[in-house]
Amino acid sequence: MRKIPQARNRATFVTALPAICWFYTLMNPQIQTVDFNERPFIAIWEVTQACDLACVHCRASAQPERHPQELTTLEGKRLIDQIAAWKVPVFVLTGGDPIKRPDLFELISYSRSVGVRVSLTPSATPLLTRDVIVRLKEAGLARLAVSMDGASAATHDAFRGLSGSFARTLDAVRWANEVGLPVQINTTFSRRNIAEIDEIVALMEQLRITLWSVFFLVPTGRGKLNDLLSADEFEGIFDKLHQLSKSATFDIKTTEAQHYRRYILQQKVAEKRAGATQVNAQVSADDIGRAPRGLNDGKGFVFISHKGEVFPSGFLPVSAGSIREHSLESIYLEAPLFRDLRDTSKLEGKCGACEFKQICGGSRARAYALTGNPLGEEPCCAYVPKGYAPAEHQSRRPTLHVLQGA
Repeated sequence: MRKIPQARNRATFVTALPAICWFYTLMNPQIQTVDFNERPFIAIWEVTQACDLACVHCRASAQPERHPQELTTLEGKRLIDQIAAWKVPVFVLTGGDPIKRPDLFELISYSRSVGVRVSLTPSATPLLTRDVIVRLKEAGLARLAVSMDGASAATHDAFRGLSGSFARTLDAVRWANEVGLPVQINTTFSRRNIAEIDEIVALMEQLRITLWSVFFLVPTGRGKLNDLLSADEFEGIFDKLHQLSKSATFDIKTTEAQHYRRYILQQKVAEKRAGATQVNAQVSADDIGRAPRGLNDGKGFVFISHKGEVFPSGFLPVSAGSIREHSLESIYLEAPLFRDLRDTSKLEGKCGACEFKQICGGSRARAYALTGNPLGEEPCCAYVPKGYAPAEHQSRRPTLHVLQGA
């Protein structure tokens, strides 16, 4: 990994930030059209927690059976109506495994009828067949997102807790390509698969996908603290993603690694000074927008649970209310938790002192998981703001705060 000396180039980073924001504006056309204080950019509805997998990192600790208090079809349609009226650019149906809901196709079709574009994240189980993918396409699905957490069946299937999941994922990608349904791959990096990162990158380059969404473990649900990567390992992955982005035919984004934006800006400054700045113009596109800079848990992002509880994200298990009692819009706009998370002046530790906090802000979910404070500093960021001296207690090894499933 090529590191940039912080002390020598820090002033350059700060003074060059306005000049290089053209990069984000060019690559994110919706940056200027979404005010996070007025509406989110992404809304995710966990339609069920039922799933036949037992993934080692599952934030939901999903179970095989559906919960009796799941939102009904009618309640789901009312939620979709709110998404449509609010004009939220990206709407995702997730789980658990959404295919476990018998009304899934009806919900997707209804979304399309009211002008809401839907992305779906099913589980790669025998329920995910070619016929199901054809039906999803016919119902109006805009993008299919499947998970791949290893470059081999051994690694991926161990991650997912089901033999054959890797092969089923490859089948799903092929079937989606055959029917013209854009594909997104989700990969969660942790201690369990970091050794295969080069092979995983090579595999992504072989698949016909629109987006590679790279998740970084948050130790919540079944996710374990011992599987969490170090700050330096985060930086190493950032470097590989950045290098890949220069030639990939698909887009790359990160989830719960907001400081990848800081890393990219640092690299753009260095490249600009070297006269080598360029943007990959060959990235494939579909009709699902890219996330603007500054997006974070509760800041442009809202998560609705299977029971209608509203959270800043699926990885930050602090409820701000229920859509069975209040509108989604009122919760997002008025709940103190969401208002605090959108106010970067309330960030603590080195995140609060960081010159990159407006575009990054650190993972609020990971801060909460390891400290119990959603406004605390990002535990897995190697960057130290100029003149920042951490308090003695902040230098200790973090301990897990959130409760974990079996």
